[in-house]
Amino acid sequence: MTQPVIRSATPDDVGAMFALMVELAEFEKLTHLFIATKEDVHDALFGARPSAEALVATQDDKVVSYALFFHNFSTFLGKRGLYLEDLYVQPSQRGTGLGTLMLKRLAALAVERQCGRFEWSVLDWNQNAIDFYEKMGATVLPDWRIVRITGDALDQLAK
Repeated sequence: MTQPVIRSATPDDVGAMFALMVELAEFEKLTHLFIATKEDVHDALFGARPSAEALVATQDDKVVSYALFFHNFSTFLGKRGLYLEDLYVQPSQRGTGLGTLMLKRLAALAVERQCGRFEWSVLDWNQNAIDFYEKMGATVLPDWRIVRITGDALDQLAK
């Protein structure tokens, strides 16, 4: 087995990334919320107005992991941040150090782009991920909750 290659995603990777996104939704038991299409992902990454970026990791020319991220902004720091929306490593690749390599690459990108922070969310029941992140030096913020509004509620609020 060769070493994995981590690189920026290309339009040709969208199908493989989309398949991994479905796997992630299944792992998180959230398939009922998954309505994205391959076209949505392609447009978000490579359309006229890209809103996100992605890295992929390949093993023997097969995409086995992806990280989808974008920039946000911290008014407290006065700098942009790098927000990791998804990091997914296929089960067959877990425990190989690939997740660590992906996070290190993203951290290096955040430093290179002079970001004030690098952050992401983790499900409260995913203790393996929480332990992994804390081992890498991350802090799980106990006092913060994600606030979200979507669908009909978003439409109502916009009126």
